[in-house]
Amino acid sequence: MTASPLLTTFLPLALGIIMLGLGLSLTLADFARVVKYPKPVLIGLACQIVLLPIACFLIANGLGLEAALAVGLMLLAASPGGTTANLFSHLAHGDVALNITLTAVNSLIAILTMPLLVNLSLSWFMASDQAIPLQFAKVLQVFAIVLLPVALGMLIRHVAPAFAARMEKPMKIVAALFLAFTIVLALAKDWQTVVEYAPVVGLAALLFNVLSLAVGYWVPRWLHVPKRQAIAIGMEIGIHNGTLAIALALSPSLLNNATMAVPAALYSLIMFFTAAAFGWWVSRGHVSPEAAAGTGERV
Repeated sequence: MTASPLLTTFLPLALGIIMLGLGLSLTLADFARVVKYPKPVLIGLACQIVLLPIACFLIANGLGLEAALAVGLMLLAASPGGTTANLFSHLAHGDVALNITLTAVNSLIAILTMPLLVNLSLSWFMASDQAIPLQFAKVLQVFAIVLLPVALGMLIRHVAPAFAARMEKPMKIVAALFLAFTIVLALAKDWQTVVEYAPVVGLAALLFNVLSLAVGYWVPRWLHVPKRQAIAIGMEIGIHNGTLAIALALSPSLLNNATMAVPAALYSLIMFFTAAAFGWWVSRGHVSPEAAAGTGERV
């Protein structure tokens, strides 16, 4: 794939706007909450950084994915949670504040973990003459793509909180439109690969999505995390930032490989249905925190 003006111009702009919208919803208190409530945050991060890449690797190997598709699936596993997780968590009566904290911290950690995991995936799945290396020098580019717009959004919220509050909803709509366009772009750039590998890649994306939701919910529950926080972690772990994975895969200055974007594009379509089903399942018989406090029930 060659570096087209559309890719060169649109992808950094699209991701920058999405990350700016995320920044408008964050404050320094969201990061400070890690110190105040360390257990659920640390459990969520452990699931995201350790368990999911291992599970994704096993899926990619077990289904025998073509090398570039396997790397694309691993790139998705390395991506932090998406802002859509906040909405699904809210609808499922999860702890949205925990979602925001996990998104904020994961976005920071991903600047280092994404290049590391992608390099390891390239070394494992692709022959040396096929590899398109994401050198650690590219960490600075990932930093610019991910963190700088978030920091700008946080600064705007700090300086003009009323303006930031008004812009949150429009930015979410714009982010959704950019996500849809990015998925279409990713699928269109490598449509033949999508047609050829759709059954196996779709199955891999579905398995990874369902497993992510299950790990994110049941591991915290097994570790005695309250249900509302487990729901939040499940949504955060199960809804990855597919836009970021697609942008890094298609970016001419990074991976520049349309095939690697296909798993994230399919995943981004599948996750809306699985997250909705998961949210319905976990919120059945929901008891409000106030009611639970009166009955002594743990939520």
